[in-house]
Formats: sequence, structure tokens, C-alpha cells
Amino acid sequence: MMLSLDHLLAQRIRREREARGWSIAALATESGVSRAMISKIERAEASPTAALLGRLSGALGLTISALLARAEADAGGSRVTRAATQERWTDPETGYRRRALSPSGTEPELVEVELPPGAHIAYPAASYRFLRGQVVWVLAGRLLIREGTQETELHPGDVLAYDLATPRDCEFNNPCGTDWCRYVVTLTRK
Repeated sequence: MMLSLDHLLAQRIRREREARGWSIAALATESGVSRAMISKIERAEASPTAALLGRLSGALGLTISALLARAEADAGGSRVTRAATQERWTDPETGYRRRALSPSGTEPELVEVELPPGAHIAYPAASYRFLRGQVVWVLAGRLLIREGTQETELHPGDVLAYDLATPRDCEFNNPCGTDWCRYVVTLTRK
């Protein structure tokens, strides 16, 4: 029987936590996510939101796409990711859709994101502390990115390269009330 991505993700989060010798309480302290929620996620009783995954992956020193890719690799990954077999993850809270384009473990990581009209996703600065670089390329729609107090609006074809020397809290917003925003993110680890 093939496990769903939610079950693979639950197992992977538990493995990453245990590999560090952390209790659920330690991960809760590092991530700011409650012990009860982490426990539910690890038992696959709750599907984590993008914001929660950002906090958990940041605490574990991983990008969200690396965490998802490792979960997918647990099912048997390879150097090639065929479009027809790429797992997709949807944030249960916002409907935000994310798919890892690059094979597990490769750099840079490429992630395609589809952000619903009016949706916003917030990530704490800790989500970026282990990254050397992040670039966002908008393919369709509009994207408003807030880094600390600085706002940048991007349109199709626009590219934003992050200054990760001093990571800041970040928020991705789709200011459009009717159209989805589609963009690609590249991530390079330190």
C-alpha cells in the first residue's frame, strides 16, 4: 500500500526530529509550534499549513521543499522527476499549492507555487536562516512580498533575489481578488 504525502510527511518530520535527538517539546520550543499540534502532525491526524511547515522546517534547518522532497524520497525518489508523478501539496488553510520541481537533494531547489486570489502566507525569519540564496520568479498574476517592513510587488516576468544576510519575517500575498498567482522559487542552502 502506498502512503499519501501527508503520511510520508508525518513520518519524515518525526524522523528529522528524532535524528536530532529532540523530543516533541524541544521541536515545539525551536519552532514555536505547540506540542499538541506537532503530535497531531506526526500521527497524520492534522495536515500542516504552509506557515506551520515553514516554522517546523526552519527549526529543523530545512526548506519546506527539502522536507517535502525527503518525504517523497521515502517513497522511492530518483534523479528525474516526471511531471505526471510529481507529488503536489496543498495548504489546507489557504489552498496554496506547492510542488517540488527538482529531484530530492539537488541544488538549487526549484519549487512551483500557486497562490489563490487574496491569499497570504507568512514565514518567520527562522525559516531562512540556513539559506544562502532565494530567488522568486513570477510566471502569472501579481505577488506582493513583504520582508520585514519592505514591500515589493512583482508582475509576470519579474524576479526578486532575497538579501539573506539578515533574514527577516516574510509574507507572500496575492493582492488580486480573482486571479491565481503562479511563481517559481529557487533555494540554495549555506
